[in-house]
Amino acid sequence: MKTKPNPLKDSLVSLGLSEKEAAVYLALLELGRSTVSKISRKANVNRSTGYVILDSLINKGLAHISGKEPTQEYVAESPDNLATMFRREREKIDADIENSLALARELKSVQKSEGRPQVKFYEGVEGLKQVYEDTLSTTEVIRAFGAYEGAENELSGYFPKYYQRRAEKNISVRGIAPKTSLSQTRQSEATTEKRELLLVPADKFTPSPEIDIYNNKVMIASWREKLGIIIESAEIADAMKKLFELAWIGAKQVKEN
Repeated sequence: MKTKPNPLKDSLVSLGLSEKEAAVYLALLELGRSTVSKISRKANVNRSTGYVILDSLINKGLAHISGKEPTQEYVAESPDNLATMFRREREKIDADIENSLALARELKSVQKSEGRPQVKFYEGVEGLKQVYEDTLSTTEVIRAFGAYEGAENELSGYFPKYYQRRAEKNISVRGIAPKTSLSQTRQSEATTEKRELLLVPADKFTPSPEIDIYNNKVMIASWREKLGIIIESAEIADAMKKLFELAWIGAKQVKEN
């Protein structure tokens, strides 16, 4: 006998419930309050399976138990709880992403290197997030050239948390940036965000892309081209650090004049 299509059940399955979970949840909604035997019969599952599915729905916040054995009954939670369930799952996914990025940085620290320079390219906004996440692996101060507008305009929600996490890791930044309202705002948070910033006239220095130098790496973030690059080379990083120190001296003189 061909099963009659059930759009509501199909929609629940498309959202991630199993066929049996969807069937039992719909049975619960229709019965209102009932025993496992009646629920299982209406959902067309055997009684032992009904117990398993009901426990699963309880764990997902879609059902609860009323009363005690032998008069124990099950009740469906509001369908509004479907959104709550998916919010919890999304929060877990977000936490898993953060944990995987942290784990990746730790794994890279033990990854065998052949001792030759490496250049890695990261494309798109998510790729640019990755290159900034890599700066959180540094064991020394970050030396940075750049304007804040490109990065913060593209990812306004990302950078406040990034600055906070960097400060919590006790990672400091020494930066040279054009004097704009945004860079002045960042300078006003210098103590909280562990930043020493030299601001120079925008008509003399408006760098694009941003360049960060840390450990044996040079990170380049082009928001205009949506491209991130990490060059891993002790020699190149050392040369860039020396160039930065010369630029720092020059920036001080420009600032004083």
